[in-house]
Amino acid sequence: MKRGGINLSNNGIFINVAGGIRIDEPAVDLGIVATIASSFLNKPIQANTVVFGEVGLSGEVRGVSRAETRMKEAVKMGFSRAILSKKSIKAMKTKPGTELIGISSIHDMLEVLFS
Repeated sequence: MKRGGINLSNNGIFINVAGGIRIDEPAVDLGIVATIASSFLNKPIQANTVVFGEVGLSGEVRGVSRAETRMKEAVKMGFSRAILSKKSIKAMKTKPGTELIGISSIHDMLEVLFS
């Protein structure tokens, strides 16, 4: 709420993971934040967009391990645009037709997705 500038205090938030899988992967943090914002703002995320990164308590977006491998798998699944940490992008090679957007904070992500 504080870092993204969205007031969620009057809303109940539930996150359901299919099949009851336990998530202990920090790379899903940014995707969860994007999903909550998308629902609250009633604005969809483009279908070709994948979002991954770890989110710190101050709203900073951290790089994740194996970012290039994750992106290769995302491309195989049909994603052509990725929003991830600037730090993760530095070590990656871009594929033609793939757009990598580096961000530093959840505020940056909200600007990219919903402006």
